[in-house]
Amino acid sequence: MKIEPRSYKRVFVWSGPLRLFHWVFAISIAVLILTGLYIHNPITTTSSEFRPSFLMAMLRYFHFVAAYFFISAFILRVYLLFFGNKYERITNFLPINRENALSFWQTLKFYLYLTDEHELRVGHTVLAGVIYTLLFLASLVMILTGLYLLYPEVGIIKKLGVMLFGTQQTARFIHYFLHWAFTFFILIHLYIAIWNEFRTPEAIISGMFSGTKFLPAEAVEKETKPKE
Repeated sequence: MKIEPRSYKRVFVWSGPLRLFHWVFAISIAVLILTGLYIHNPITTTSSEFRPSFLMAMLRYFHFVAAYFFISAFILRVYLLFFGNKYERITNFLPINRENALSFWQTLKFYLYLTDEHELRVGHTVLAGVIYTLLFLASLVMILTGLYLLYPEVGIIKKLGVMLFGTQQTARFIHYFLHWAFTFFILIHLYIAIWNEFRTPEAIISGMFSGTKFLPAEAVEKETKPKE
């Protein structure tokens, strides 16, 4: 894509809590995926000699610790959806009005190589917002199924688990299915983030460290000027 010469501004977008959420969420998901794979299909030995191994216990421990970090990050992001800055709130990136709905289709066409016109937004694109919202819902289901599997004897968790999922076997299947959904999301997310670094000038990867993005001056003024 040819980028025409234009004036750019460095604008602060992502707050410290948002960036904290992002990295805690990302690292905890990576640990959960890797340890979850082993828990689901552990290595077994055919040796007749008994050699005690605590690998399963150790990886289960890492899995549970990562799960609590995952839950903490999830709670923080839910808070920011309603009380974060204007770019972090759910009303900013969902297609709940005509402008956002048009933005959704424009961004979708851009990623499908149907157009070279890319709408640069200060916050999340609406397409990203929809995907992230689905991810938050999947995260909630992942948390509920995980707690049901870990604490089946706790009264309120047992009642909620039975009401929502029925048996633990069903909850385990949903938990494992969503494991692969998160795996594919991470791969696609990394691809799009790196792809954006080459296709657009936003610097979104470094933005998750610094909290800032580089955007055309007109795009910043369009979103920051008071609406009449």
